[in-house]
Amino acid sequence: MAPARTPANWWRDAVIYEVYIRSFADGNGDGVGDIAGLRRRLPHLARLGVDALWLSPWYPSPMADGGYDVADYRDIDPAFGTLDDAQALVDEAHAHGLRVLIDIVPNHTSSEHAWFREALAGGPSSPARDRYIVRPGRGPSGDLPPNDWSSVFGGPAWTRITEPDGSPGPWYLHLFAPEQPDLDWDNAEVRAEFESILRFWFDRGIDGVRIDVAHGLVKAPGLPDLGSLDAKLLDGVGAGDHPHWDRDEVHEIFQGWRAVADAYGETRAFVAEAWAGTPERLARYVRPDELHTAFNFDYLMAPWRAGHLRRVIDESLTALGAVGAPATWVLSNHDVARHVSRYARPQPEGQQRSLSQLDRSADLELGTRRARAAALLTLALPGGAYLYQGEELGLWEVEDLPEDVLQDPTWERSGHTDRGRDGCRVPLPWSGDCPPFGFSPDATTAAPWLPQPEAWKSLTAEVQDGDPASMLNLYRSALSARRSNPALGDGTLTWESAPDSDVLSFRREPGFRCVVNLSDKPVALPAHSGVLLASGTLDGDRLPSDTAVWLAL
Repeated sequence: MAPARTPANWWRDAVIYEVYIRSFADGNGDGVGDIAGLRRRLPHLARLGVDALWLSPWYPSPMADGGYDVADYRDIDPAFGTLDDAQALVDEAHAHGLRVLIDIVPNHTSSEHAWFREALAGGPSSPARDRYIVRPGRGPSGDLPPNDWSSVFGGPAWTRITEPDGSPGPWYLHLFAPEQPDLDWDNAEVRAEFESILRFWFDRGIDGVRIDVAHGLVKAPGLPDLGSLDAKLLDGVGAGDHPHWDRDEVHEIFQGWRAVADAYGETRAFVAEAWAGTPERLARYVRPDELHTAFNFDYLMAPWRAGHLRRVIDESLTALGAVGAPATWVLSNHDVARHVSRYARPQPEGQQRSLSQLDRSADLELGTRRARAAALLTLALPGGAYLYQGEELGLWEVEDLPEDVLQDPTWERSGHTDRGRDGCRVPLPWSGDCPPFGFSPDATTAAPWLPQPEAWKSLTAEVQDGDPASMLNLYRSALSARRSNPALGDGTLTWESAPDSDVLSFRREPGFRCVVNLSDKPVALPAHSGVLLASGTLDGDRLPSDTAVWLAL
């Protein structure tokens, strides 16, 4: 049986809904999502049955990277609202029984942040530069970058400073866009500032924090060349020896953050975006004196293959259980192609990181069927889960956005070879037969910041609300059953023998079984006392292909 839920351990099995604010709901009619729009849609989230919201960055930002370039960590971007609007959102969410998590971006600031502007204006001897990673260039005139590091978005990870007098100066590091200079976490002022930022938001009732690039804060002394190691987020992350990813020294920082959170009575929680080479490396971030949870990217990137999924589930539960932490399962987020579209292709043997790795032809009906089954699998596993906005509607990746609307910096930095992440960030369809599908108020003339497909008219929340068999109502039913069933949430599972190697079957106590058929043919259902929920129509006592079922024993 799952341990009893208490306010102090709510995070161990919470289902948390990611709100990408720009694309969730537009309250003022400018075509961009905002706090007012989110407040108007809180009843949708409460009825859905999630436990909490995670909000993408809402701070003042030039939007070079969708708000992950923060100019002021203690205010709200005017495009989204005001601090008073943010407080009203938190209070109203709490009234609906929803906790609120925000995004903190500690690896880098915006190049428009007051600290970085001070660093540039102060000249070569400015102590303000000590807050960032600024180094002299190589070569006789310093014309070459300090090392061979590359940006995650493409191109070099260094940009040369132009001094106030116009002369060329040293270089600053940006593992992401040039507009996102990396902070130097060896600097005591940087560490103190972020602990102060945490307190600022916790004092305003924020329940938790998602930590962006949690694995990237600390860089190796001397900033050695990468050599044959890969600079990408997903590659080259080893046993603490990569010069800028998943270094052992980062854990001291998060021990300090945990102390800040625990001072608020153990009800504040962290979730790490930490890319690590193994489940054991990931588990280091969620030891008892560090962060509470971490996203399970191995599960997110797993293909729709029974053996691969079972291995990832087992390795995750074993590694995290060894440090007393719960698993956190996720199928999609704002950085990856939506899983309906990933599952709509022939599945690879290994991890699926982007649609570019997969067959271009997509069978969205197949992808939707698999996504429905994946939802029941995910919500039956021990631990917590994260949902990405729109997955409850069965939205697919928009792969045909016109090139002139693409805004992800990856598009430009890759020389127009990688379309980036805009396809999963298209504004949600709420109602109506044509764009903007209720995303903006009825009298709005401004178009959504990214265009919505006409085909989404069949996927609006309004249409699905009245269809008992819709994806939306499947999620509502699953979340309601999960909340009321004592076998679900935190705890353990026991694998059972299955009629086919492409079938997953496990028990949770008391009296619950989940069966997922990933094969291409129906299989017989095991003995049970009743069907609690199925992702598709059952064929008598047989479970169709790409279908999941919850059974009472």
